[in-house]
Amino acid sequence: MSMLWTPPILEAGEAPQRYRLIACDVLIRELSACSARCPRIVDGNFQPKGLHDLGSEPMAARLQEAIDQTEPHRYDAILLGYGLCSNGILGLRAPVPMENCIIDDCISLLLGSRKAYQAYFEQHPGTYFLSPGWIERATESAKDALSIPSQLGMTRTYQELAQQYGEDNARFLMETLGGWMKHYQRLAYIDTRTGDFQGYKAWARQRASERGWEYGELIGSTELHPSFVSGEWDETDFLVVPPGETIAASHDDQIIKRIQS
Repeated sequence: MSMLWTPPILEAGEAPQRYRLIACDVLIRELSACSARCPRIVDGNFQPKGLHDLGSEPMAARLQEAIDQTEPHRYDAILLGYGLCSNGILGLRAPVPMENCIIDDCISLLLGSRKAYQAYFEQHPGTYFLSPGWIERATESAKDALSIPSQLGMTRTYQELAQQYGEDNARFLMETLGGWMKHYQRLAYIDTRTGDFQGYKAWARQRASERGWEYGELIGSTELHPSFVSGEWDETDFLVVPPGETIAASHDDQIIKRIQS
């Protein structure tokens, strides 16, 4: 395994390295748990899930703003807790080394690797995934007036639409806006073992039943999480972007790459 970055062994009394974590708040439980056990100092900055709904350029602008607030004299690296995620990480650059997981989205991180995600999806195509973070943060995302679901009316009830547009139009809108669900036949709840969420499982099972989907549960993995926050980044799972370079899409199995900014 080729290592791009290995944190130094500290001498007695030497201060540990300090990382700034900028991540989606869908992962706040899992990454916080790993950060608490990490021998480095990890300062978390969690961005709202609704950034994904703003589109790639507004999302990238919000993330770049958070990166620009990083004090280079205080931090040894930035940990970017995102996958390719609606292309919202493309073009990001930092004044210190920036590390990012090589994944399409956070489901791979919740399952432990891209291979685990791909293996499950090959066995169960058409699966919609939920985790504690996804359930908790979806409601907050829906309240963001700038999000795509809000702008399209996808967060409004049938009664609200009927009151404004009439019942016939409301039925048409509900059927149209719910068209995305036709791509799924199964709902899988990922238990990341960050707490006892029997209520969340029951809620997810009920949502699957309402949509006529199959329901399944699987145990998530924190295999990538410890390496992500510890600084032990191998080039198979992580991309390290030095100052002066930026993140770009690679359009191959590597997903992302670094280029001169």
